[in-house]
Amino acid sequence: MKKGSAKWAVTVICVLAAGVCYSCGGVSGSGAASGVQTLMLAEETAAEAPEGESAEPEGDPAGQAAETSPSATVCYVHVCGEVMRPGVYELEAGSRIYEAVELAGGFTQEAAASYLNLAQEIADGMKIEVPSKADLEKLPETPAGTAGAVPDDGKVNINTADKASLMTLKGIGEAKAEDIISYRDSNGPFGSIEDIMKVPGIKNAAFEKIKDDITV
Repeated sequence: MKKGSAKWAVTVICVLAAGVCYSCGGVSGSGAASGVQTLMLAEETAAEAPEGESAEPEGDPAGQAAETSPSATVCYVHVCGEVMRPGVYELEAGSRIYEAVELAGGFTQEAAASYLNLAQEIADGMKIEVPSKADLEKLPETPAGTAGAVPDDGKVNINTADKASLMTLKGIGEAKAEDIISYRDSNGPFGSIEDIMKVPGIKNAAFEKIKDDITV
């Protein structure tokens, strides 16, 4: 119903109600005044109410989702080797390797627990392989007093060489030698000579200079 029609209907109803009151025996002057006030109030209400709007407050729009706080960033890491429950685990970003090992049930009795840097921060997609004591024994032993010595074939073993031996390689200074040692301490032995390019600062050009002089 449109605004004008609604106002007219309210007015007619109020006039009829006032007439009924006048026709009754016990009507007083105050009753007539009340009827007039009621009529005026009804007209004012009809005039003030916007067309097509309800007097009741509108609710929230349908389908409006409440805001939620963003979930914490997570990382997925693969823990394997000498742990009780190898598998892929979810941790919060910024967690440390020791926390990943704890989720995997801890070390086995055969684990070389001291080999890993347990304080190292994890990264998404990281593989944390815990070697066994037997695995470490498979690495070539270096006689006391000759640590990192160059083998008979003249090649430097990048898994066992000390800083001085690494610095005999072309283009490998003190800083890069320390980076190589730090990388293998944190990530384990190099699987191939090409893996040395995973060390920051050693790319393809540097590898080409030393590839014939290194071994694993």
